[in-house]
Amino acid sequence: MSESPKPKTIARDISWLSFNARVLQEAADPTVPLRERIRFLGIFSNNLDEFFRVRVATLKRMIQFGTKAKMHLENNPQQIIDEIQMNVLNQQGEFHRIWEELLQELGKQRIYLKTEKELTEIQQAFVRQYYEDEVSADLIPLMIENIPVFPILRDKSIFLAVVMWKKESALQKKYALIEIPSRIHGRFKILPSPEGEHHIILLEDVIRFNLPDIFSYFGYDHYQAHIFKVTRDAEMDIDEDVSTSIIQKIEKGVKNRRKGKPVRFVYDRDMDPGLLEYLVRRLSLSKKDNLIPGGRIHNFRHFMDFPDQVFEGKRVRNSPFDHPLLTERRVTDVIQENDILLNFPYHSFLPLIDLLREAAFDPDVTTIKITCYRLAQQSKIINALINAVRNGKEVVVMMELRARFEEEANISWKNRLEEEGATVLEEIPNMKVHSKICLIRKRTKDNTSLLYGFVSTGNLNEKTARIYADHCLLTSNPKIMSDVNRIFHFLQQPKTGQHYLHDCRYVLPSPGYVKKEMLRLIGEEIKQAKKKKPASIILKMNSLSDDDMINQLEEAARAGVQISLIVRGIYCLFSENKKYRVPIRAVSIVDEYLEHARVWVFHNKGKEKVYLSSADWMLRNLEHRVEATCPVWDPALKKELIDILNIQLEDNVKARWLDNELHNNYVQNTKKKIRSQVETYHYLRNKTTS
Repeated sequence: MSESPKPKTIARDISWLSFNARVLQEAADPTVPLRERIRFLGIFSNNLDEFFRVRVATLKRMIQFGTKAKMHLENNPQQIIDEIQMNVLNQQGEFHRIWEELLQELGKQRIYLKTEKELTEIQQAFVRQYYEDEVSADLIPLMIENIPVFPILRDKSIFLAVVMWKKESALQKKYALIEIPSRIHGRFKILPSPEGEHHIILLEDVIRFNLPDIFSYFGYDHYQAHIFKVTRDAEMDIDEDVSTSIIQKIEKGVKNRRKGKPVRFVYDRDMDPGLLEYLVRRLSLSKKDNLIPGGRIHNFRHFMDFPDQVFEGKRVRNSPFDHPLLTERRVTDVIQENDILLNFPYHSFLPLIDLLREAAFDPDVTTIKITCYRLAQQSKIINALINAVRNGKEVVVMMELRARFEEEANISWKNRLEEEGATVLEEIPNMKVHSKICLIRKRTKDNTSLLYGFVSTGNLNEKTARIYADHCLLTSNPKIMSDVNRIFHFLQQPKTGQHYLHDCRYVLPSPGYVKKEMLRLIGEEIKQAKKKKPASIILKMNSLSDDDMINQLEEAARAGVQISLIVRGIYCLFSENKKYRVPIRAVSIVDEYLEHARVWVFHNKGKEKVYLSSADWMLRNLEHRVEATCPVWDPALKKELIDILNIQLEDNVKARWLDNELHNNYVQNTKKKIRSQVETYHYLRNKTTS
C-alpha cells in the first residue's frame, strides 16, 4: 500500500490547536503573575469551546453530508477529527497538570478553593444561607430517568449529574440533572475566612452541599454529583426564504443554534459509570463524538473572571497614554493637518470616541458613515452616533449582524440606532462586512466638502482596545478618504455598486482586489531577488491559510526574497524547506495583549510600501468578506510601524518559532532579552515625552 502524499500545507485546524497550546504555555510560565496564569487557563478553555462549536462542527457536517470544501483537508475530515481528538486529550492532560500546580501556588498565597466537604461550621452556615437566599429560586432539578423527551442541554452551561440512593437499597439509584446558574450568580463565592486567608467556593459546590435539602422529598441519604458540559454546533443556518427578513433569519438561526447537534461531551472521569452511559445514550453520542474525560471542574472560561480581590496588590498593567499630538487640541483639527497613527492598547482609545463626539456637535458636519462588527456592551461609539443623529446629522451604519456570537447584540444595536433615526444598511448576501472604516463629511467655507475619518485593523470596541494590539490610521488624506467613500457607496448599493470597489485606487478592498495586489507585490519582490537585488517582505497578521498566498510566498523564498512573518494564530505554511534560498523567519507572539493587527511591508526597491488591513490571509477574508487595506504614506508613520515590527521580530521572551511541526519552541538567543510588548510600550512612551 503506497503512502499518502505529503500535504502541501499544515492542516488549518491542527495549526489552530497549536496556537491554543501557546496560550497554555502562558498559563504554565512561572514568570507570569499567578492571576494572569489562571486567566490564560480561562482563555484556553474558552478558545477550545469556540473551536468545537465552529470548526469541529463544520468538519462533522462535511462528513455527514459528504461535501468537500477548500479548507486545507489534504487528509479527509474524519482523519482531521481523529487528530484533533488526540491533540485535545494531550492538551487536556497538560491543562490539568498546570491547574494542580496553580492550586499549590494559590495555597502559597493563602488562597484556597474549598469543596463542599471542606467547610468549617461557620462556612457551612454561610453556604446554607447563601443558597437559600440567592441560589435556590434559580434551580430547576430534573429527574431524568423516565422522561420521554430528554431536555435540550444549553451550550456554554455546566450541569451537575446527580446520583441518589438509600443505604439499605444501594442498587436502586435515581438520576437527576441540575443546570448551574452561573450566568445569574457568577461562578465564585468568597467565604468567611480566617485572618490572612481567602477561601473561595464554586457555585456547583454550593449546590452540592445543599443536595440533601434539594431532594429532601425523596428521603435519600447518599449523593454523588459530577460536573459535565455539552458543546454544540454553533454554525448558523440562514434559510433562503425571500419572504423572511434578515433579522428574522438571524433570530431563527440563533434559536436553532441552541438546539445544535452535540459535538463534544466533557465530563468528570469519576462520574458514576451507569449515569455516564445513560447520558451518552440519551444525547445520542458515540465514541467518535469527542467524549473527553476531565477533572472535577469544567467551564474554566469562567476563570478569566477569578476574584481579583483575593490577590495582594493591584493588577500590574500599564495604562494607555495620550498620543502626543492629541493632548491639547481637538482631534478633528489635528487630523486635518497630520495623519495620526494610534497604536492600541498603548495609546488611549478615547480619540476615536472624541472624533465622533466632535462630529456630532460640529454644525458643519453633515454625514457620518461607519462600519461596526463587535462593539462594547456599553458602547460609547453608539452613544456618539446617536448624539449625531439627534443633532441632525445623517448617520449611516453598516452593522454586521452575522458577526459570530454577536448576532443578538448587533440586532439590538441596529434596532436602537433605527429608533433614533440612523440608517442601518442591509446585509450583503453570502458576505460579511469585516472592514473597520469611518467617513465624516464636513462643509468648508468655500462650500466644498472635506472628508476625514479612519481605517483600523481592530474593532471599534473600547473594552477590547485595552487588551487587543491594533493600529488605527486617522486621516483626512483625500486619496484615502475618496476610496473609503467608494467602499461605503458599494455597501449602500451592493447589488449594483461593484464598480465602486473596482474604482478604488489606493485603499484596496476585498473581495478580490487585496489578493490580486498582494500577489503582484510579492511578484515584484521575486523579480528583484532574481536580479540579485535587495528584496524583502514583512507580514504581520492573525492567520495565514490561503493557498494562493502561501504558494506565492514559497516561490518568493525559493527566489531568495527575505521573508519575515509574525502570525499569532492559524499558520499553514511550511516555513522550513531546503529549496528556500533564504530561510523564512516565522514567529508567533502570545503575551499579555492579544496581537490582532495586520501590517504588511514590501521592500519595493527601497521605497517601502506599508499597509494596514482588517484582513487576514485566509480565503474568507480575501474573497468572501468586505475588507479594507490602507496604504501608509507618511514617512514618520511608516518608520513607526516598521520599528514596531522589528521590535517584535527581535522578541526572545514571548516569541515562538513557527516550524514545520509547530512545536512552539521559544525563540532563544544570547542577545539582550526583548519582550516586544514591553519594548513597544517604552518605544511609544518615549515618543510621547521626547
